[in-house]
Amino acid sequence: MLLSNAPCSWGIFYPDNPRASAEQYLDEVAAAGYRGTELGPYGFLPTDPAALQDALAARGLALVGTVHVHTFSDPLSGPQLFADAEKIGQLLHAIGARSFTLMDEGNVYPPQAVGRLTDAQWRAMTAMLRDVQVMLLERFNITLAFHPHVATAVEFEEQIDRLLQDTEIDLCFDTGHHAFWDQDPLAYMETVWDRIGCMHLKNVDASVRRRMLAGDLTVREAFEAGAMCPLPDGVVDIAAVLRMLKDRCFAGPVVVEQDYFEIMSEGPAQLAKRNAEFLKPLI
Repeated sequence: MLLSNAPCSWGIFYPDNPRASAEQYLDEVAAAGYRGTELGPYGFLPTDPAALQDALAARGLALVGTVHVHTFSDPLSGPQLFADAEKIGQLLHAIGARSFTLMDEGNVYPPQAVGRLTDAQWRAMTAMLRDVQVMLLERFNITLAFHPHVATAVEFEEQIDRLLQDTEIDLCFDTGHHAFWDQDPLAYMETVWDRIGCMHLKNVDASVRRRMLAGDLTVREAFEAGAMCPLPDGVVDIAAVLRMLKDRCFAGPVVVEQDYFEIMSEGPAQLAKRNAEFLKPLI
């Protein structure tokens, strides 16, 4: 199992004005003990295949795939998604990565409408997913997955079930985002095992989640209070998750995503190292 991380663990969600340079990120993720990385937002790491391959090889890293955020609530955004997926797919193919994950943009929803699409918007989203899935597989031999995520159109189990029923897409299953709403990641992994294409490892702080579920914190406030805590410290039994992946010979990417906020006493590099040291005896 290739232990991987992602630029979002360094707070890098957009290519412009990142918290760390591409060189710093790659140096630190390799020094923390990882051997794989996601691409991050397109344009953060080099987009020239040769330059990207050289940067990765110099640090003993492999590119395992990417996560791309798209505003699925806009039913007219299909052409933009197709163009973005084609551009990113070309880069992944050139480097030899075969995993492409899409997730919904949550920042566009007002708090009272989080996770809700009209039936027409839902049909538009699933149509976009089907079109991109076919293109990526036929042109680049890349597998598409969808990432259920807090504060988006697909975050609860009934929404994930509906997505799996309405499409043939795989899941990028995130243990932390699933557990955030007090859903059981291990039980749901058992239910949808054949549809899991890649894994994100994340954990949830019990006390922050309790306050959020009680209504004392908004979703955003919960994140800023450290809801997504280091892997050893949360309510998700990460060791049990790893046992399931090992026992069933899971072959997809396994990526640590450590949400980083200023409230944390450790920096991204320190958090990445602590998470890696926790995982290494388990893999």
